[in-house]
Amino acid sequence: MIYELRIYDAMPGKLAALHTRFTTATVRLFEKHGIKPVGFWTTYIGPNSNTLTYILAWEDLGERQRRWDAFASDPEWQAAKAESEKDGSLTERVQNMIMQPTGYSPLQ
Repeated sequence: MIYELRIYDAMPGKLAALHTRFTTATVRLFEKHGIKPVGFWTTYIGPNSNTLTYILAWEDLGERQRRWDAFASDPEWQAAKAESEKDGSLTERVQNMIMQPTGYSPLQ
């Protein structure tokens, strides 16, 4: 099992719209495409409280590529993204990293 950490720095004033997009479209489409979220977080205390952070679980990089490509090319996702960004991008910066658990991690 590998994990993907994704950090979205929202554009100023757009964090609520980003949450709405996840609530109304993204999470449902993740489920449709077999994408397994571990959890979603906002920064409570830290350098930037205008962030959405989440972790996805994958069996391997091949699964990640197949499922992410299917999600990204889904016309329903493309329409939801376009609609949510009709007044401009919701994110200023997106970071992601693929992580592998250590031998002593409770998540394997």
